[in-house]
Amino acid sequence: MEFLSLWDMATSYIPYVISLIAFIIFLEQISYLKKRRFLPGPTFVLPFIGNSISLVVNPTKFWDLQSSYAKSSPLGISANYIVGRYILYIYSTELSHKIFANVRPDAFHLVGHPFGKKLFGDHNLIYMFGQDHKDMRRRIAPNFTPKALQTYTNIQQRIILKHLKSWSQKAATDQSSGSIALRIFCRDMNLETSQTVFVGPYLSGEARQRFNRDYNFFNVGLMKLPIDLPGFAFRNARLAVERLVETLAGCAEESVKRMKAGEEPTCLIDFWMQENLRVLAEAEKPFEYSYKEIGGHLFDFLFASQDASTSSLLWAVTFLDSHPEVLQRVRKEVEQYWVPESNATITGEMLREMKYTEAVAREVVRIRAPATMVPHIAGVDFPLTENYVIPKGTIVFPSVFDSSFQGFTEPGRFDPDRFMDERQEDRVYKRNFLAFGAGSHQCVGQRYAINHLMLFIAMFTVLIDFKRDRSDGCDEIAYVPTIVPKDDCRVFISQRCSQSIM
Repeated sequence: MEFLSLWDMATSYIPYVISLIAFIIFLEQISYLKKRRFLPGPTFVLPFIGNSISLVVNPTKFWDLQSSYAKSSPLGISANYIVGRYILYIYSTELSHKIFANVRPDAFHLVGHPFGKKLFGDHNLIYMFGQDHKDMRRRIAPNFTPKALQTYTNIQQRIILKHLKSWSQKAATDQSSGSIALRIFCRDMNLETSQTVFVGPYLSGEARQRFNRDYNFFNVGLMKLPIDLPGFAFRNARLAVERLVETLAGCAEESVKRMKAGEEPTCLIDFWMQENLRVLAEAEKPFEYSYKEIGGHLFDFLFASQDASTSSLLWAVTFLDSHPEVLQRVRKEVEQYWVPESNATITGEMLREMKYTEAVAREVVRIRAPATMVPHIAGVDFPLTENYVIPKGTIVFPSVFDSSFQGFTEPGRFDPDRFMDERQEDRVYKRNFLAFGAGSHQCVGQRYAINHLMLFIAMFTVLIDFKRDRSDGCDEIAYVPTIVPKDDCRVFISQRCSQSIM
């Protein structure tokens, strides 16, 4: 009897609970519609989670739909709602520039990921503003001088050659496997390259293995719901970032010791710490950052270079395979400057002379901008247009991918000649080429990124014969989190040069 009494009491509250839930849904829906106003976007969103499930399950379809909504609007904007946050998708290049030009405390905050600050930690270049940000960029400028870039080029070539040999051997010894999927191979190659270029001599073999595991945790967490609880991918990613930053901080400390001893820089952190010691010696304003803060900034470099570079390498292979005339021109140009059998390396001067190969690299980045969007958070109510104000707290996604298809001649066609001197579309449509961002936070390492892509294209095309293992939809876009071919770029490869080189 007592149990029945309690049951009756509990069931008597059910109508009130249902009413409360309905009221919460109603309030959330009203809030969303009030913010959205006349913008295109879904009419109904679920409370709190919004459309986050569709984003996680099929991000390609989700963002394609947002782009379609935005294109249907004269303003080039669309709205949605994910995990308790109102979001805006910016299709218009001019409005994207307006976002990039107003990164400051009282306007927009660059976050790199919708929940980036929680994931990346506080010490990251992308979160800096004003004079502090200018000072930091000035301090890291020596990391990308011609001398530094040549040091990195030597490292990059050595690692690319090592991995191309490995891929070729795998294809030769495992004939039953047929084609190989390049995505994981390229990712591993780039991770080794980034580690060696940034903090080369300061990571032991064991440290590199831990680093690789933690970076994988980070990558997986980027694509999951931001549930910061034990056992969830987002929590694993956040903890992995903390460990990665700690490791990188230790590398910075070791670098200072070597640079104080007067040794020559062999990696990026050496050039950085050497500059810091020079500033201290000349009694200028000291570099007031802890090793942990430097580790956070190094992780920013790693994040910016690692997955974006993997994306570009895969798309380069994809487009070179589907455009044999481009492939032949690249091979012909590279072979004018580099003879693999000579055991010589490709120098920075050689790269500067490879105009067509650079045009191919830039066209790959344009037509498949690896990081398709650059998330910002509105720190205040911001008047974006005459009749629309972005509410404070909105996550804003300027689409650099969509900008790449605005202005350019036949923008959907892979055409490296658009970047040659005769046409100069890189200058004419400069405002639409946003793959490296714009404004004060434009990518500081874009020359390094282009060099890496050029080196890979040059070495891969000259040393390897390859053919795509084509299947239905293989070249469709997949998010992982940067964009890659849906089939992970499956190719048949074989050795093209002499055995002594490969």
